[in-house]
Order: sequence, then C-alpha cells, then structure tokens
Amino acid sequence: MSVVHSLRNYAVITGGYWAFTLTDGAIRMLVVLYFHQLGYSPLAIACLFLFYEFFGIVTNLVGGWLGARFGLNTTMHVGMLLQVFALLMLTVPAEYLTIIYVMAAQALSGIAKDLNKMSAKASVKLMVPPDTEQHQVSSTLFKWIAILTGSKNTLKGIGYFLGGLLLSLYGFNGALYVLATALFAALLLTWFLLPGDLGKTTSKPKFSQLFSNSAAINWLSAARFFLFGSRDVWFVVGLPVYLTATLGWTFEQTGSFFALWIIGYGFVQAVAPKIIRNRKHGHPPDGLTTQIFAWLLMLIPVGIALALYKEFDPSQVIIVGLGVFAILFAINSAVHSYLIVDWSDHDKVAMNVGFYYMANAGGRLTGTVLSGLIYQHYNLIGCLITSAVFIGAAALLSQKLPRHH
Repeated sequence: MSVVHSLRNYAVITGGYWAFTLTDGAIRMLVVLYFHQLGYSPLAIACLFLFYEFFGIVTNLVGGWLGARFGLNTTMHVGMLLQVFALLMLTVPAEYLTIIYVMAAQALSGIAKDLNKMSAKASVKLMVPPDTEQHQVSSTLFKWIAILTGSKNTLKGIGYFLGGLLLSLYGFNGALYVLATALFAALLLTWFLLPGDLGKTTSKPKFSQLFSNSAAINWLSAARFFLFGSRDVWFVVGLPVYLTATLGWTFEQTGSFFALWIIGYGFVQAVAPKIIRNRKHGHPPDGLTTQIFAWLLMLIPVGIALALYKEFDPSQVIIVGLGVFAILFAINSAVHSYLIVDWSDHDKVAMNVGFYYMANAGGRLTGTVLSGLIYQHYNLIGCLITSAVFIGAAALLSQKLPRHH
C-alpha cells in the first residue's frame, strides 16, 4: 500500500469515526434532556444506559472475531447501520418510549459504538505505510492512533452540544431524523471509498481464539480495566450529583462543564505524542511510560479528596483537580490505545483490539455501578479514594508490560 493510499484510507476511516462519534454524543444528550422533560427520575434515566455499557463487553469480544473473519470494513459499517436503526427506533410516539424499549435502543447503540470503535482503531494498524526503520513505523502509528482517539473524544463533547442544539431547533424526533440521515450518508461514502477486504485474515479464526494468548496484551487489558473503572467510579454518578445537589450547579452548567472537559481531554490525547516524545532516543512509549503516568495520576484523586476533607473551596478544587486529571488520564489512555495496536500482529489486530476493549467496557460498567453505590454511602470522597485504589492497581499491573531496552 502506497503512502498516498494509506493517508487516504486513514482519512476516510477517521471521517467515518467522526461522523459516528457526533451521533453517539448527541443521542446521549438527547435522551437525557428529553426524558428529563418527560418527568423521568435521575435513577430511571441512568438505567437507560446500563445496557449500552453492558453490551459493550460482549460486542468487543465477539466483534474482534467478526472483524478478523469478515473484514473490518464490514464490522465498521454494520455498526454504523445499527446506530441509524437505533436512532430511528426512538422516533416512535412518546407513549411507546418505555424504559425497557429505550434500554433496548441504547443496547443497540452500544453494540454499534463498540463495533465502530474496534473497527476504526484496528484498521489504523493496517493503514500505516511501511518505513525502513521500525521505530519510525511505531512513531507514525502512535501519532495516528492518538489523533483518531483524541479527535473522537473532542467530537463526542461537541456531540453533547449538538444534541441540545438539535433538540431546541427541531424537537426530539426531528433531531433523530437529522442524525440518522447524516450518519447514513457517511456510511455510504466510506463504504465505497474503503477496500472491501480490510482487516480480513487469510485463515478463518476459531471462536475459541477470542481470548488473547499474549501475556503483554492480557496485562495491558487488565490495566485498562482498572484505569477506566477509576474514571467512571466518580464521574458517572458521584460527580454530577455532587455538582448539582451539593454545590448547587444547574443542569446546564453541569452538562456544559462535562462537555468542555471531554473536549479538552480529547485535545490532550491528540497531542500526546508531542507531550511525551523521547527526544534523546526517538522511541515511542512502552510499558514503563504508562506505569509512570499511572502513579502520577493516582495522586490527583487523593489530592482532591484531601482538599475536600480539609474544606477548601470545593468548586475551585473540582475545577483545578479535574483539569490536571484530564491531562494525565488522557496521556495514559493515549499510550494504552497505541500499545494495544502496536503489540498486535496484523492477522490478530482485530481480535486483540476487541479483547482489550472488552476489558475497557468491563471497567466502565464496574465503575458505573460502584459510582452510585459508593457515593450513596461514602459521598464523593469515598468515590475518589476508590478511584485512587483502581489507578494504583493499573500502575501495579503495568509493571508486567514490556519496555524498551
């Protein structure tokens, strides 16, 4: 594959991923705002997204196998088509929008999201043009993965704004039709521009090969589980409830704050290669890199918890603490996303990425459940301490990861 074709295919993959991500962020904001208007309780609204997270675990595991067997182009577009269907499912009259029905639609959206994410990130491995020096290939891969991942998170934050804007301009059903139409157009465009056999292996992998037999990937996946669990254990329930119930922030202030945080977090991810570039040796990051940043990250929730316990101004503590947490977490996440792709063989990249993001989804689901449980009994400080414990576990597991010599 020539450099020109590699860049073109990478641009197409990224553009399709961007289109999907905008709808993913927008649909979440649409559901939250609309069902709040309908009088649903916060707990009921939170339950609407449980299947979204749960089915991510199953989808990532099976999706990697499907990608290796039928091609990443196929799984990516199946994900986009499922998202279109999930959007259209919600256009039924309001009396049919029961909790179970919306949970089913969100489950479909969760399947779509993880099929698309797994396919896009695994595809990048196959897009990088071969260079003479191996470390140049790795450096290019790190840059491309960081840009793809960082831009995705930034656009998801923009999607929150987009969802609110479309809701105010066109109403709930009108907004859904706009999103479904735009995503279907992106599906058709990427379908014709990408090679049909992208990511398809020459041998048909067996279903029993779903679980990775690579020690490095297993340790990295375990670290990923605790890393993302550490974020969601205070982000999903604890922090929004604390901001609104304790600090008196409005829903608009809280939603805007989270959207801006995600946009900034995505920007840091995109520029992570420049932040941690090894100027002396030119090597991309390794297991030691993620271990160091995990230990640094662990200090942030500990510091926030201590400051809140000492009764410093909570608004300033949260804003400053979250800013530092975003930078360190984004860098660590970007390194993780690069390592899983770099350490995967071309024939196994889809299955390994799927297995890895299964652990990611498991950590998010665990963090979501613990966030409500721990906040109810121990408030935000308890959530922060649990987050620090999870990050410490990720740092300890990272000691087993390979390092440059």
